[in-house]
Amino acid sequence: MERVTLRIPKQQIEEVEQMVETGEFPNRSEAIRSAVREMLNEQDGDHESQRRGKRGWAKV
Repeated sequence: MERVTLRIPKQQIEEVEQMVETGEFPNRSEAIRSAVREMLNEQDGDHESQRRGKRGWAKV
């Protein structure tokens, strides 16, 4: 696994911390990895959506 450093707004980190505290994720890293996996899965399905005229959230 490779280490990546990124800057995230404080409010978003607080929301991630809340998910960790409630047990939804074991730690911040796993929460962020989950978000990246979800984004990539949506991107894979985005080709289908583009054919129907929809844009994915990663396409800004």
